[in-house]
Amino acid sequence: MLYHLYELNQAALHPARAAAEAYRFLLRNPLNPASHTALGRSAAAALELFERSTRRYRRPAWDIDTVEVDGHETAVHARTVIIKPFCNLIHFERELPASRSRKDPKVLVVAPMAGHFSTLLRGTVRDLLPDHDVYMTEWQDARFVPYAEGPFDLDTYIDYIIEFLKTFHGDVHIMAVCQPTVPVFAAVSLMEAMEDQDAPHSMILMAGPVDARESSTAVNRFAVGKSLNWFRRNVITQVPWPQPGMMRSVYPGFLQLSGFMGMNLDRHLNAHRDLFHNLIRGDGDSADKHREFYDEFLAVMDLTAEYYLQTIETVFLDQSLPKGEMLHRGMRVDPSKVRRVALMTVEGEKDDITGNGQTKAVHALCKNLPDAMHTHHLQVDVGHYGVFNGRRFRAEIMPEIGKFLRMHQGSKGVLKRAFGRTA
Repeated sequence: MLYHLYELNQAALHPARAAAEAYRFLLRNPLNPASHTALGRSAAAALELFERSTRRYRRPAWDIDTVEVDGHETAVHARTVIIKPFCNLIHFERELPASRSRKDPKVLVVAPMAGHFSTLLRGTVRDLLPDHDVYMTEWQDARFVPYAEGPFDLDTYIDYIIEFLKTFHGDVHIMAVCQPTVPVFAAVSLMEAMEDQDAPHSMILMAGPVDARESSTAVNRFAVGKSLNWFRRNVITQVPWPQPGMMRSVYPGFLQLSGFMGMNLDRHLNAHRDLFHNLIRGDGDSADKHREFYDEFLAVMDLTAEYYLQTIETVFLDQSLPKGEMLHRGMRVDPSKVRRVALMTVEGEKDDITGNGQTKAVHALCKNLPDAMHTHHLQVDVGHYGVFNGRRFRAEIMPEIGKFLRMHQGSKGVLKRAFGRTA
């Protein structure tokens, strides 16, 4: 019923949004004398804030058209190479001429499936592209996936990761940012347990809750402070008609967004107040930066109920992975089986979402992985998003990642022979 009321509210506001946008364009037209007055600019700014505050934001575009490779501007094309009901595998194909052909490491970046779209990692992809061949998971909004496609849970998520890894036949590194650190590590552990030759060269786990018992944050405390039934009763609802995913049980994006906003409500209110004043002053650069950030931040997707509830139970309530109790379709996930896949973890000193030590804890679980294949990087003075995006990521974290990837590009084959397996 909650989702139906939200849709009704969106439909009721649509005429008002259309009128606000029309009047805003009228008031901003330089041929209109009112556009040159403080009153006219104030009215136009108020109308923009109303329209933006009530809009449903759609999936943002990748907007990665070019990248600089070896000092040359190179075209980039985002091509879909695998299509699944709940996720596409995207290849950011660089248009390199034959004279500049390179054998860069292949990197599969697994984006978070935690409310925002995969484009949240746009900056990560941009910074990887100059020296790496980048692939990305593009998770689908559950409200657009027909009910007939069946359920999607954490086990299916892990199946997807294994399937994607197998397409590279072992010649790939995998990077998981935040939420996917647990399913990615589980997928690699399962492949190692089966001595799968398609396991990746290495895995990079960044700011993820591998062991949520370490350095508990407000997010962790909220999750463990409620029962699974509380989440099922209070945040799960059905997708209404006429959405393609009607009747599917989901954790809807608009509820997630209310949680995101509530964590730092004062900051968001101040940001919108600043936008209002910047529009009146005519500070277009500051207004554009605000629009760019919030067009991404306010775009949210529905998560399937079974995936969300299983993740809450496995990662936060039971802490199954660090306790050695995590199961995937009846098979125990055994981190001690990881012996060939190099491991790097990255944490942010000021991360208030995934506390320090939650990701690093994975090293202790990989007790049979040689010491030379363990790397940990703690980045000072960055919060959660700074771990995978922004100036510090580009200048300080990315060089460490690049060094790690090249160091372990061929190490798996050497270890296969050392353990007596076929290379």
